[in-house]
Amino acid sequence: GRLNKAGQTKQPQPEQTRRTGATMKSFLRSVVSRRMMGRHSRSMSSNPSIEFTPFKGYKLEELPDNKIETNKEECLKFFREMALYRRFEIMADTLYKQRLIRGFCHLYDGQEAVLTGIEAAIKLTDSLITSYRCHTHQLSRGDTPANAFAELLGRESGCSKGKGGSMHMYYKKNNFFGGNGIVGAQVPLGAGLAFAHKYKKDGGLCVSMYGDGAANQGQVFEAANMAALWKLPCIFVCENNQYGMGTAIDRHAANHDFYTRGHYIPGLWIDGMDVLAVKKGFEFASQWCRDGNGPLFVECQTYRYHGHSMSDPGVSYRTREEVQSVRKGRDCIENMRNLIIEHGWADSAELKAIEKEVRKEIDEAVKAAKAAKELPSDHLTDDIYYQERPSFIRMIDEQTSLHHS
Repeated sequence: GRLNKAGQTKQPQPEQTRRTGATMKSFLRSVVSRRMMGRHSRSMSSNPSIEFTPFKGYKLEELPDNKIETNKEECLKFFREMALYRRFEIMADTLYKQRLIRGFCHLYDGQEAVLTGIEAAIKLTDSLITSYRCHTHQLSRGDTPANAFAELLGRESGCSKGKGGSMHMYYKKNNFFGGNGIVGAQVPLGAGLAFAHKYKKDGGLCVSMYGDGAANQGQVFEAANMAALWKLPCIFVCENNQYGMGTAIDRHAANHDFYTRGHYIPGLWIDGMDVLAVKKGFEFASQWCRDGNGPLFVECQTYRYHGHSMSDPGVSYRTREEVQSVRKGRDCIENMRNLIIEHGWADSAELKAIEKEVRKEIDEAVKAAKAAKELPSDHLTDDIYYQERPSFIRMIDEQTSLHHS
């Protein structure tokens, strides 16, 4: 933010907020349109057809319709999964403020429907790669909350033995390749993973996720060009959470219809606050890739509740009222709660019981992570040097330098 003469950060005036957040108005207007269109079917069948915000397409001859059949079991599963991700991130916030998590820490709360919907439509044999906002992806790919917290707390039982921390989650068993600390760096890596699937002829694909802030990176377009040339089975997913760090999309992107920015690659826009819409959209996208049509650009319009990272309070470039309006009108968990209650699949008390169970699971995971051992300092350089390590590795001073026999 700008500084006044006293060196204090100026808060944006209402006029500035309205100007810099112009695109946010259209984002919030969809709250009204969603209600007017009668989002949920009133059918009490066991597999009702649910209506959601229509898709938008770019260079696609046909789009999937905006209806999907679902059932009690699926919706309760989605509710619990998103509640688990939300609770994990809230606890990460608490641990960071207690100074038990150090370094960078980027939270995913608000965006849970995107990942949950994607995982419902693809396979664990498909590859997944994302940015540094990656805690929940570690869980979606099969790791335990205890192990994920262990990595955040620098414990040996973490996926990177506590040496990677928040930005470097990784789960090879189920093809999750991080967790990448450099903005946009995961996008060309994702194209490479897609190339591997095509080369091996294993029928797999790669979902390569990045934020709207990374969408302007040159490497995104280089990767897209190669993917188009070689018809790689890659879904380039822009999670548009409305802000590149602290800059609104209408101030950082000349074209913020991110699903159209593949130029020669077709694109699909999805309401990323609706897990059912995301699931259906990615059923279409994954089949597109498996049918040999090459890559696809997908934009999931979503919203993050925390700031860009834990060092960002998230209120210097947007108002608290804006955040609350999204929580009240578009929150993915609350929308799923309402759908479940509306169809008589569970009542409010039963859903609260699920959330209580989730809180207990997360609390127990934190206890296990805190009890885990830290990696001994003499193992700090493991997995860096091939075969033999140098006998002396210089650190910040002689006392902390490493001597190996």
